Amino acid sequence: MNSKVIWITGLSGAGKSTLSHEIVLKLRNFGMPVVLLDGDELRELLGAVTMNTQNHGRAGRIDLAMRYSYLCQMLSKQGVTVVIATISLFGEIHDWNRRNLPEYFEVYLKVPIKILQDRDPKGIYRKFNSGEIQNVAGLDLVIDEPEYADIVFDYDKEQKLGDMADMVIKHIYDDKSTFGVK
Repeated sequence: MNSKVIWITGLSGAGKSTLSHEIVLKLRNFGMPVVLLDGDELRELLGAVTMNTQNHGRAGRIDLAMRYSYLCQMLSKQGVTVVIATISLFGEIHDWNRRNLPEYFEVYLKVPIKILQDRDPKGIYRKFNSGEIQNVAGLDLVIDEPEYADIVFDYDKEQKLGDMADMVIKHIYDDKSTFGVK
């Protein structure tokens, strides 16, 4: 099977990491070579954790997202399927990925801001609302929703994680029976 790049995007707290872990677990259970890249871990690895305009402004985020894209390209060329969880909600990134990442598949987790603020697992929305931080994607930092996402999961509190992962796998792979997906 050809390697893929499964780019899972959405705002902070949308469930990108959770869905990514589930997809990776299912693919590994079927013996597929797959690597998980998480935006938070990559940000730390690349030294872009400090909250400032350079790291978290639009230009800094685009630069970081391009690094993610190049890393995905490098890994996929080696026959590894890459599942990446990242905000990276910029049209130029989505366009570049579609042009340069063979077997690119984009998943957008579209969750209302109110729900994200209620979840707020990292305290980002609370810190923004109290004035502690700026450049929060979807609030004071303008994002570009994906125009051509392969799957858009609109928020549905009844939707099960396993079903979402199965849906992604079903859309990507031709031989669904290999993965136990109907």
